[in-house]
Amino acid sequence: MKYYLIAGEASGDLHASNLMRSLKKQDTDAEFRFFGGDLMQSVGGTLVKHYRDMAYMGFIPVLLHLRTIFRNMDLCKSDILEWKPDVLILIDYPGFNLKIAEYVKKHTDIPVYYYISPKIWAWKEYRIKNIKRDIDKMLSILPFEIEFYRKHDYPISYVGNPSVDSVTEYLVNHPADRNAFLKDNGLTDKPIVAILAGSRKQEIRDNLTRMMEVTRSFPDYQFVVAGAPGISHDYYKQYITPETNIVFSQTYRLLQHSVAAMVTSGTATLETALFGVPQVVCYYMSAGKLVSFLRKFLLKVKYISLVNLITGEETVKELVADGMTASNLKHEFAAILPEGTKRERMLKGYSDLKRILGNPGASEKAAEIIVRSLKGE
Repeated sequence: MKYYLIAGEASGDLHASNLMRSLKKQDTDAEFRFFGGDLMQSVGGTLVKHYRDMAYMGFIPVLLHLRTIFRNMDLCKSDILEWKPDVLILIDYPGFNLKIAEYVKKHTDIPVYYYISPKIWAWKEYRIKNIKRDIDKMLSILPFEIEFYRKHDYPISYVGNPSVDSVTEYLVNHPADRNAFLKDNGLTDKPIVAILAGSRKQEIRDNLTRMMEVTRSFPDYQFVVAGAPGISHDYYKQYITPETNIVFSQTYRLLQHSVAAMVTSGTATLETALFGVPQVVCYYMSAGKLVSFLRKFLLKVKYISLVNLITGEETVKELVADGMTASNLKHEFAAILPEGTKRERMLKGYSDLKRILGNPGASEKAAEIIVRSLKGE
């Protein structure tokens, strides 16, 4: 069968690539065509558009790139019509994907499946109307989403979380070798702190500059930035201190050898927790006081990090909008270092998180549901 997939950012590329591998096991004749990234391309098929040419975040950047966004949408629509896939599989990225789903539903009989639900439970709950109208099947990776969709009389399937799969597979296949990691990346023997500052330039600029202010207060540690796919080394150099190192394509390896982390909110917060690395979640926004005020009225959830949303409590500290200052970050970061006052409680919370998420196998279960459904079984 022919599978068309759309992923618009790094995490979507990762989870889509794992799903594609599982689909190939279920369907040996599987053909893939996609909007995505390098990881999806490594599985096989045709990459139509790379996500680095699609990832615009924030009101102003979106406005400035509207023409490009519309061109990408037009390309995607026409490409789907021309290729005539057996199914369209959307991975998160709702601003783009829900528009494509609406078009495909109006103009074709191609079934539309969504793997990794849009976060409409956090805001823009009105999008449930579009989902009920345009999405044939929703495959959830977050257990608390079941109750949300049940409230709207829309059945979904919880398949487990793909980050559990990815981290578990990595740890099984890559035994820890700290000396090799240090040697390969020119690092010292000091304890390592991972910095995951996001995957978009705006996120990196806003968060990394504040993270760097904190590093000077902890000379006994070495800080290592996980370089995002598609972002150049030169871009990072504008914001980091001379003592700070950068590693690319080694995020999991970095987390495996880190004692603590500063992480921009997103899938990375969940992956960091699954590696058992205490973290502070950071998300700076301009006009922070206004954002914090509006957040009370716009957001439907208490937390922004996946870790806290899944456990239902403040397992990790979130510094958001005007709360993301160098002084606040310094205080919270000190508390999660070895001998810190919040470290052990956080690690206990990680154990609860893993229990709630369940065992590995999300990609396999999702692929099985997709293939059996398409075959009418």
